[in-house]
Amino acid sequence: MLLKLLILGLIGVSRALDVVTPYNNKVIFSPPSNWPIPRTLYARSVLIAQDGADQNVLLATWENYSPQPPNVWFPVYRSTDLGQTWKPLSNITDTQNGWGLRYQPYLYELPSAIGSFPAGTIIAAGNSIPQDSSQTRIDVYASTDKGRTWKFVSHAASGGPANGGTPIWEPFFLTYQGQLVIYYSDSRDSQAHSQKLVHQVTTNLVNWGPVVDDVADSKTSDRPGMATVAALPNGKYIMTYEFGGAPEVNFAVYYRISDSPLTFASATGHNIKATTGQQTQSSPTVVWTPYGGTNGTIVVSANNSGGLWINKQLGAVNSPWTLVSTGAAGGYARDLKVLPTNQQIFLVVGGVLSGTANQVLASVVNLP
Repeated sequence: MLLKLLILGLIGVSRALDVVTPYNNKVIFSPPSNWPIPRTLYARSVLIAQDGADQNVLLATWENYSPQPPNVWFPVYRSTDLGQTWKPLSNITDTQNGWGLRYQPYLYELPSAIGSFPAGTIIAAGNSIPQDSSQTRIDVYASTDKGRTWKFVSHAASGGPANGGTPIWEPFFLTYQGQLVIYYSDSRDSQAHSQKLVHQVTTNLVNWGPVVDDVADSKTSDRPGMATVAALPNGKYIMTYEFGGAPEVNFAVYYRISDSPLTFASATGHNIKATTGQQTQSSPTVVWTPYGGTNGTIVVSANNSGGLWINKQLGAVNSPWTLVSTGAAGGYARDLKVLPTNQQIFLVVGGVLSGTANQVLASVVNLP
């Protein structure tokens, strides 16, 4: 009997955790009080299905504002219990420019091989910016050991000063037909577009193709930004973005739906607003989950609420969006991931802009 209990106990330890009791605002990292404001910001995550004996592993990263050299890098923390507890795993550091990795990290697991990088490779992108903010450069790093070590791969794109002029911002990855797509915000065409959304593609992570417009409004002062993209089950793709200059409210969240993630430029933008009147504003992220009915559920986060806007009609024009309360902290560019049950959404946030007591917080919510 004792042997049977021991065996069952071992099975319980090795079994993947695929569901968790919902929780709000678990602390991943609390920075020292003497760190420069905002201390932490712009958290991102990735869910890894398999890492050796561990399944359903979460990694998280964010902007760090440590006063100690090197004062800007992207820390990586790891959780094996769907975000309830975390341990530091590694740091992604600037090995190329001598500037540091300062803003807007993004983590992504390759679902299929890209060039010499096998499926399961974790890639990271972020903005490398010197202390004087005179340049912006989106660099790509890769980890073939699930985030434990990192190597520089390529400079994806370069822009002008971060404090005005012609910078580039906010990378996001998606794979499509054997290519890796990187989306980002682009102010380099400032005479015609204060900012636009663009993408480039690569088949090897090293060489990147030409810049292609995704959202480039005719009004020069418009500033679309912070693109994220999700695949839908009908073969289409949804992009969300903030719209600086939107008629509803400045930086209202908009979305476009396209037959291909490479052709958003020809799609029409639509505002996301709940049927009960709650308007989205700023810093969106989008995911799709098969949970919630025949069409599944599109889930969108925005900076102005701790809740989530959901749509169960694949984003069809004039279809209803519902704001669902969560209890999770809101914040700047909060990240979403669909957990294994498909009903549960993981949220991570690094704080609010200019926040004086920012922390990195994790939450799990159940969709209705």
